[in-house]
Amino acid sequence: MSSNRYPGKVLEPLCDIPMISFMVNRVRRSRLLDEVVVVTSTDSTDDLLAAHLERERIAFFRGDLHDVLHRYFAAAQAHAAQEYVRLTGDCPLIDPEVLDSVISLRRSAGADYASNIDPPTYPDGLDCECFTRETLQRAHSAARSGPEREHVTLWMRSPDAALVRLNRPAPCDASMLRLTVDYPDDLVAVRRIVELLAPNRHFDFFDILRVVDQHSEITSLNPHVRNEWQSRHRAGCTSALEQES
Repeated sequence: MSSNRYPGKVLEPLCDIPMISFMVNRVRRSRLLDEVVVVTSTDSTDDLLAAHLERERIAFFRGDLHDVLHRYFAAAQAHAAQEYVRLTGDCPLIDPEVLDSVISLRRSAGADYASNIDPPTYPDGLDCECFTRETLQRAHSAARSGPEREHVTLWMRSPDAALVRLNRPAPCDASMLRLTVDYPDDLVAVRRIVELLAPNRHFDFFDILRVVDQHSEITSLNPHVRNEWQSRHRAGCTSALEQES
């Protein structure tokens, strides 16, 4: 809720419900996930979010505001599993089929970590990362820098981690398409896509591509550069860069 660029964005309405609920509903359609948990902070700014999640009976965990890696690690201890999938709460159009494909990729190869962002070929906003419990434990112990603690998987994708990593490419390069919500105009673009696909809320990656192709003006609504914020950390961090949360 304390996002610098768009405070309170996760509770902004999308299809008459808060954006975070819209996203949770889509994520729950995954065939391979056993539980969906919103991992937020104990800061008072997130009290409204926690109250909403409680009313909607959406599982959530509250932890440190700034050390997000520790927050994830504590949440993992509270919701024990063999593997975890990381999504950012500002990506309401996440495709559960894409999510499942990343999970399947990691499982089939027994990799430590799998994603669809290294390099990115899916739209910004369909990002998905999957890693084992052991990988998260190692990251929590080894990550030292501020960016590595703030961005949960930064250490995992660094050379020093020496993890077995895999990447799921998209059928076509759609990495320049922006579906994440970092700014108010991002939500304008996302709402337009959802309106054009209504009443279907179970649309997938290909449906999104089709509607953007038919309505090319959508891409002019939010002309931001992918990963623009993280470029500020490039000089001080040798690890691979990650999509901002």
